[in-house]
Amino acid sequence: MNRKKQKSRIGRDWWKYLAAVFILIIYLLPVYVVVVMSLKPVTDHTSRLFLPAEVYLGNYLKVFKNSNMLGAMKNSLIITAGTVAIVVIAGCLAAYPMARRKDRLGKAVKIFILGVMMVPGMSMVVGVYATLVSIHAISTYRGIIFVSAAFGLPFSIYMYSNFIAAIPDTLDEAAAIDGADVLTIFFKIILPQLKPVTACVLLMQGVSTWNEYGYSLYVLQKPNMYNVTLTVKQFFGEQIKDLNGAAACAAVAIIPVVIIYLFLQKYFVKGAIDSAVKG
Repeated sequence: MNRKKQKSRIGRDWWKYLAAVFILIIYLLPVYVVVVMSLKPVTDHTSRLFLPAEVYLGNYLKVFKNSNMLGAMKNSLIITAGTVAIVVIAGCLAAYPMARRKDRLGKAVKIFILGVMMVPGMSMVVGVYATLVSIHAISTYRGIIFVSAAFGLPFSIYMYSNFIAAIPDTLDEAAAIDGADVLTIFFKIILPQLKPVTACVLLMQGVSTWNEYGYSLYVLQKPNMYNVTLTVKQFFGEQIKDLNGAAACAAVAIIPVVIIYLFLQKYFVKGAIDSAVKG
């Protein structure tokens, strides 16, 4: 009987499965094209949707021979790790008092943070660049890390505040009665419950920073400071346009992100859903 009901439900919801497959194809098609192109020689002019007749690894050898891909991945790793550390630590610390304030000031701060999230980051490039020049932070790790962290903090605070707001205030009050101060309450009671949303923030901010291009183009001006996105750009110039080499470079660049997602996907989905529902 249960199988009949299940089949009946699947029959009614067939369009949902069709829509899911369609969305999945849209998201996976660019990745498929990149991988296929990376395995074809420049002389192969067949459609980018067709698999290569023979696997060609020369593009990958070209990536590591003609570009500083390993150095770029090291730079991206340092920048991403520094940015994520600031966003996670500062975000959860700032979100805790904001989530516990139920008055107008707390709501006003939350609305302000939402407003900041709506502002396009590149609209402030002139002011940000001038500031970085004045503090001698161009082509430095700290310059791009501070910029990436500044633009990532509003989202982090918003996610953390929604999650913390759903944690009962009675836990804080009980700990306070036992003599715990604010920092003890946060680190001993609140922080251990933030694993799902922390994984969500870590992954989303990490991917955003790893793939960052706009500000990297202005801040990371020295070739030895290039990240992975700027390294991919080197395959395009006035006299050269190596799509296959760029595809191989992009394929290498996305491997770390995919690996991290596979390890954090369970916490990422749970944190995203909980933060959205609790908000």
